[in-house]
Amino acid sequence: MDAVTACTAATPANTTRPALLRDLGRQGYEPVWHAMQQFTDSRGDATTDELWVVEHDPVFTLGQAGKDEHVLAPGDIPVLHVDRGGQVTYHGPGQIVVYPLLDLRRLGIGVRDYVCRIEQAIIDTLDEWNIGAERLDGAPGVYVGGAKIAALGIRVRRGCSFHGLAFNVSLDLEPFHRINPCGYAGMQVTSVLDLGGPSGIEAVKAVLLSHLAQQFGLALQPTPELPDLTTRL
Repeated sequence: MDAVTACTAATPANTTRPALLRDLGRQGYEPVWHAMQQFTDSRGDATTDELWVVEHDPVFTLGQAGKDEHVLAPGDIPVLHVDRGGQVTYHGPGQIVVYPLLDLRRLGIGVRDYVCRIEQAIIDTLDEWNIGAERLDGAPGVYVGGAKIAALGIRVRRGCSFHGLAFNVSLDLEPFHRINPCGYAGMQVTSVLDLGGPSGIEAVKAVLLSHLAQQFGLALQPTPELPDLTTRL
């Protein structure tokens, strides 16, 4: 992901494809991670794309390039080494995590464009509350006044994406002081609530999902059926 730098303005897709939307509620990280892997490994050319949205129990995750030295003092929060790109980040209640499980080849989207579209959806979401956000060259994610409000960590296998984005809405930011966020010592982190936006995660989630659907040309179809997180969908 270090090669992904400046984005041109992302133009929303002009076609629409169906995609299932699964709201997983609050879940531990590891079962969702393994279910994502299984879904991606078993999907075929005709498999319908899905978006999973979740709040995770507190956890630090280290990406494939992650260095243990960036985990300063985890305390009672577990640390997991995972197979996404990027360094270390924190997940916890009050943070929206979205996993786009998309066939990028079928959508005609390259990895760079994929990252840019996710960032644009977050920027457009924040604009709903008059919060001006931006990208920083060489540092994937979304920032407000230099402080990170959303992190990206993705993986693409056989042209299909998994892992995704973490968007700080109303979570306790203290655990970020226990790490070097995304591998940067002293990086400031912020949240929608701290910037005067709503504290209710559902309001922000609805807007974010709408903008993600627009960017990728998806007609989201909510399903009450949750994946079996102990095995496979």
